[in-house]
Amino acid sequence: MQLTYAKVNTAEEIAETAHLAAAIWREYYVTIITMEQIEYMVDRFQSVSAITEQIQQQGYEYYLIRRDNNTVGYLSVRPDEEGKLFLSKFYVAKEHRGHGYASQAMAFLAQLCQDRRLSHLWLTVNRHNESSIAVYEKKGFRVVREQVADIGNGYVMDDYVMEKEILSA
Repeated sequence: MQLTYAKVNTAEEIAETAHLAAAIWREYYVTIITMEQIEYMVDRFQSVSAITEQIQQQGYEYYLIRRDNNTVGYLSVRPDEEGKLFLSKFYVAKEHRGHGYASQAMAFLAQLCQDRRLSHLWLTVNRHNESSIAVYEKKGFRVVREQVADIGNGYVMDDYVMEKEILSA
């Protein structure tokens, strides 16, 4: 089944994205980080106000991933100063995982890179998020470095930085 990617522009779409983010993060990350850190990160990075600021002031683009007009996930990207595309967020709701959506999303992202003449797609992933790391490796990403970022309130993001070269068309 073909997915569509609806660019998030309206207040309603931002609210839908924030609601979806909160549900996914609370379900998925509870085995990796504490619920307190999840709540802090959702509020700081994936709330309506945070997403609005990212779109309006920081150059991020959010897309709702849809199948048959049902939202199954979302992603967020931002071109960087090195001519690469940063995949900031990529999440699929639990009931929609395992249907090949990652492959379709990667094709969409590769096309974005090609259209914008960006050479690589890169992301950060929690070092203990073994299932996502395995998916990214299967999709051709490789770990290029480790990164620990202080996000405030006593929390850090302990991540791998992964990257994939995108061949121009």
